[in-house]
Amino acid sequence: MTTVQSRREFHLDSDTYDDLVAHARSDVPYEVCGLLAGRDGTLTAHYRIPNAARSMTLYNMDPKAMLHAMNEMDDNDWDLLGIYHSHTHTEAYPSSTDIELAFYADAVYLIVSLQAPDAPQIRAFDIVDGQVSERALVVDGERASRSLIPRNARRAGSAGEQTSGESR
Repeated sequence: MTTVQSRREFHLDSDTYDDLVAHARSDVPYEVCGLLAGRDGTLTAHYRIPNAARSMTLYNMDPKAMLHAMNEMDDNDWDLLGIYHSHTHTEAYPSSTDIELAFYADAVYLIVSLQAPDAPQIRAFDIVDGQVSERALVVDGERASRSLIPRNARRAGSAGEQTSGESR
């Protein structure tokens, strides 16, 4: 699906980028969330995890769906590469709550902003010990602008659906 990650960049293919935006749009005005998994820095699976908080300002991954995803990652010897969620009315930057609840120092945190609905934004961050540093987002080998419009501007997608590089 994606090339190997680096410490300064986070790589996505355009299909995954489009799917993250579609997932964010699927439950507006509520935030959505999910996980990105892979091996050796290569993205292989995307898990849409229901937001148990069902909130416009907070996400809390459904424990059962998250456990299922984590178990599948363990079974396949995949790493947790990224954790994403949407901001439906604010910029793609970690809120104080996002920073406080960033418990996975090795994962990259992606935020999909729908603040400008026709120009969604995805940004990637490392959040370690309360410190935020941004990574460049690279889509299909090219640095993404902050307002990259998905090539497939679909607006549908069901919560709880898993997509991956493999057919399932």
